[in-house]
Amino acid sequence: MGKTEISDVSSCIPSDKLFIAFWNVENLFDAESADRPEKLRRMIGKDLTGWNDALLDSKLGQLSKIIRSMNSGAGPDILGVCEAENRNVLIKLTKKIFSEGGRKYQVAHADASDNRGVDVAFLYDPNIAGTSPDKMFQHWIIKRYATRELFQVNFAIDGRTIVVVGNHWPARSAGQYESEPYRMTAGETLSYYIERIQQELGDDVAIIVLGDFNDEPFSRSITEYALSLNDRRRMTEGKNPYLLNLMWPILASGAGSYVYEGQWYMLDQIMVSRGVVNGNCGWQLQGDAQIEAVTLMSYPKKIGPRRFGIKSSERDTAGFSDHYPVSVTLQRKK
Repeated sequence: MGKTEISDVSSCIPSDKLFIAFWNVENLFDAESADRPEKLRRMIGKDLTGWNDALLDSKLGQLSKIIRSMNSGAGPDILGVCEAENRNVLIKLTKKIFSEGGRKYQVAHADASDNRGVDVAFLYDPNIAGTSPDKMFQHWIIKRYATRELFQVNFAIDGRTIVVVGNHWPARSAGQYESEPYRMTAGETLSYYIERIQQELGDDVAIIVLGDFNDEPFSRSITEYALSLNDRRRMTEGKNPYLLNLMWPILASGAGSYVYEGQWYMLDQIMVSRGVVNGNCGWQLQGDAQIEAVTLMSYPKKIGPRRFGIKSSERDTAGFSDHYPVSVTLQRKK
């Protein structure tokens, strides 16, 4: 597992609200000249042709602009990201954010075995949340070989544990239905670990599950395998490790976090555990989940987020990512 900077829990500042977000930052690769395994170089080398330090810095600046805009300009307290190549680019991102007037984030990260070498990680404000390497757990999604990951970080916030699980589920590139069994396996894996977390930390522990699931809230991988509901009442029934999916209101509005061939998809989602729904964890939902930075990230006369691009034929230095960020706010229960 990758190293993390350790924040002193005793120095964290009590907060009445927590702003938690997730963003697929799309192909945040280090420069073409960076040291990387030969296998990975063969896999992505053509895509990185001409991807130099100047282009990387420009991409980091665009990401920083969006991250700093969230939470009414204060930036997230905790931000999950995916499609970051390694810890090095994440450190560069935190430095860019700080140099441009944002928070001084620390990084929680673990190396994945994804074929393209992209990882799930968290940026977090050490003045709000604390963690350490023994509070991080990486869960492989296995179907013949490891593909993508679930990355769990247990944060201590004002004396309470909040478990945040970042996800980047297998893509649809082989076809939506052809690749569906991989995401079902991911959903089953997630549900098993939610159950284990509750066994270890109690039924009412706060668990925030967020990520790019490459499926929608109504997909079988989400509803049948991850046990995600759109029914707060059922969340309190029985011992099943149910999750409340917060994206249904957005889905009902016709919006989404990703556009493919002119159609919206709600691939980026946030789900919460029973303890958050009933408030017994000490935190409760404030309002609905949100799609972030739509105005900042959208094309002037085209639907969907504006991509920065990685291949030379796709690069747009005025772009950002092909996914919008999503967010949720928790409020301390009075």
